[in-house]
Amino acid sequence: MSESGTKVLLRKQQVWVFVIGGLFIADFVFYGYMPSRRRLQALAHAQDQQERVISTAITHAEALPTLEQQHKEVERVVRYYQDCIPTEGNLGLFQRQIADIMTTHQLSDQVVVPGQTIEAGELNCIPVHMNCKGSLAGLFGFFKDLQNARRLIRIEKVTLRNDTGFTGDVAMQTEAVIFYRSEKPQDAEPRADGRSLEAEDNDA
Repeated sequence: MSESGTKVLLRKQQVWVFVIGGLFIADFVFYGYMPSRRRLQALAHAQDQQERVISTAITHAEALPTLEQQHKEVERVVRYYQDCIPTEGNLGLFQRQIADIMTTHQLSDQVVVPGQTIEAGELNCIPVHMNCKGSLAGLFGFFKDLQNARRLIRIEKVTLRNDTGFTGDVAMQTEAVIFYRSEKPQDAEPRADGRSLEAEDNDA
């Protein structure tokens, strides 16, 4: 074989080596490296999402005591509202309570006169005029017990006047307001055929 033929054969062998090497590299890149890279990126993304979820859960867990405290505060306010503002006037009970407090503090000339109810939606009020006479200590005790009563009472005006007979007693005139909640009437539940019980009675 001539020298030129040997060179051609060597060149062909080199070309085949390059081609086979290129095929190996392409196979590694397209079927090995790139799928592995995509899987690694997917795993990194999933790990980031998991870390964000864990961080959010930790933040919520830290905020949970504050939310529980706020919930308890709301429940306390609701209980106070329900306890101190009844669902009806209960004027008779209120007048007896006022009379008992006045009697406890030895206040005489007791007068408790309710006024006209003022309706304002769900929260209504009744003005109450109260008169009595007694010592300053008894009057202060009366207002203290009135403040501790389990009913919301707003004092609008208080007038104190010394006894003209100089007996040491003080006459008191007080304008107050008590509140009550109106009960919402429950609508009649619709029947399965879309008619109310009232409509059914009218058809009968």
